Amino acid sequence: MTEQILELKVGSKAPDFCLPDKDSKEVCLKEFKRKYIILYFYPKDNTPACTTEAIGFTGILPAFQKLGAIIIGISPDSPDSHAKFIEKKNLRVILLSDIDKKVTKEYGKWGKKKFRGKEYIGVIRSTFLIDPEGNIAHIWPKVSVKGHPEEVESVLKEIIK
Repeated sequence: MTEQILELKVGSKAPDFCLPDKDSKEVCLKEFKRKYIILYFYPKDNTPACTTEAIGFTGILPAFQKLGAIIIGISPDSPDSHAKFIEKKNLRVILLSDIDKKVTKEYGKWGKKKFRGKEYIGVIRSTFLIDPEGNIAHIWPKVSVKGHPEEVESVLKEIIK
C-alpha cells in the first residue's frame, strides 16, 4: 500500500505492537505501561539525519529517565543493522526493527515524502509521545532533527506539570 493508512490523533489509544530489538528479542509496547514513551519513526540506520536524531536522544536520555520516560526508535532496518548502529554510535535508546513496516503503517508513518526534490514512498520521520495510560499525548508529524530531542523534552515537562 502506498498511502498512509491511519491518522492517529492526540487522545487516541496508541496501537500496541511487539517488534524485535537489536538482539532479536521481542519488545512490546505494553511492557512500558505506567511510563511515558517517546516513540520515534526514522528511515534508516547510519544515515546523517537518523544518526543525529539517535545521538540527540541518547545525549539527553538521563533527563528523560528522570521524567519517567523511555525512548524507542523504529525503522525498517534489521535487528543486526540496529546492533551495529547502536555499537558504532554508542546509542542507549531502544531501537526496534519493523522490517515488514506493519507498525510504521499502523501509526500512519509510511507514505509519500520528498527528499532532495524527488518524491518517493518511505518512512515519514515523526515522533509520538505516549502517556502512562497508553494514550497519545503529543504528535510531531514531520520532524526536523535539529533540536528535536530537546523540544520533545520540553513538551514532556509541560505535560507532566
